Amino acid sequence: MFGYRVPAPDEAMLISGGRRGLGGAPFRVVTGHGKFVVPFFRKTRFLSLAMCEAEVTETCVTKQGISLHVRAVIAFKVGNDHESIINAGQRFLSDQEQMSVLTGRIFAGHLRAIIGSMTVEEIVTERQKLAAEVLDTSKTEMAKIGLIVDSLQIQSIDDGDTGYIDAMSAPHKAAIQRQAQIAQAQATQASVEAQQEAARKQAEYARQTAIVKAEYSAEVDRAQAQAAQAGPLAQAHAQQEVLDAQTELAQRQALLRQQQLVAEVVKPAEAEAERVRILAAAEAQRMKIQAEAAASYDRVALDRMLIDQLPQIVKEAAGGLAGANVNVLNGADGLGEIAAGLVSQGLTILDSVRQNLNGQEPAERRPEETKSNGLLQLHSGKDQRSDDGPVDVD
Repeated sequence: MFGYRVPAPDEAMLISGGRRGLGGAPFRVVTGHGKFVVPFFRKTRFLSLAMCEAEVTETCVTKQGISLHVRAVIAFKVGNDHESIINAGQRFLSDQEQMSVLTGRIFAGHLRAIIGSMTVEEIVTERQKLAAEVLDTSKTEMAKIGLIVDSLQIQSIDDGDTGYIDAMSAPHKAAIQRQAQIAQAQATQASVEAQQEAARKQAEYARQTAIVKAEYSAEVDRAQAQAAQAGPLAQAHAQQEVLDAQTELAQRQALLRQQQLVAEVVKPAEAEAERVRILAAAEAQRMKIQAEAAASYDRVALDRMLIDQLPQIVKEAAGGLAGANVNVLNGADGLGEIAAGLVSQGLTILDSVRQNLNGQEPAERRPEETKSNGLLQLHSGKDQRSDDGPVDVD
């Protein structure tokens, strides 16, 4: 837009004309934004806020009177506050290149003053201290002209042909050389030790390689021998497997034949033997039953025969008493008892015959069966026997 001006980010816009600026400055300061400027009645100028550089090369005399050539570089810029911009604008707006020249001269003066109060040893060994003191002493003066210093670097310090710095560094150089020689010797020794260690490792590696090769060779020989034997071994194994299979087949055939024989011969024979045994048992049982029946029939027949013959047996027993001398003590009762005793003896004989037929011992008759209540006395002898007389009964 016509009459609207905007400064760059690293610039400050100074507007003159019209009312005065801050602190009675002859211009107003605008940074970071635009401003409408009335043409012909206002005038705008721009002051750079970018970083600037000033180089200082100065010959300075130390506290010891030794001349040193010092080279330094200063990085500076216009301050961002309005006061610094106003101070720098009033001094450098028309010729901004003068900021570097003036800054170099200011620092050259402060550098000579600071170096004049220090020794060469301090300057060489404490460069940061030298830069800090220069910055401190120049800070107030630089602020008056609206400049601030960002950094000061001492780039080089040279004593020319005096050789003071070289002489000062000689002990250090000697020590460094000595340390370098020691380090070299240590490095050489370490190198020799490393070479020896490498040689030992190579020898060890060669030995291990030879052992491994020998082991590989032995394994190859064993593998070749096993390969040479593999054919016969495989054939023998195959034959052994065939024999095992044939043996197993023969065993199975024998077992099958045995089972067939058991099924065809043994089982039928056992069945026939069992049939014969059952038939024999049945026949024996039948014969036993028949024998028992026959024996029972015989006993019945015998009992019938004995019963039929019992009178004759008693008669014969009584006949045996015909020539005996018998004394009957109790009269008629005694005669009855004698008759009963004869019958009892017949029955005893009958039991004996039965038991003999049954295969048993004859049972003794109980005393009461062979005795009567009367007293029977049999006397055999000539003194009691009478051929002619009758029986004497008392």
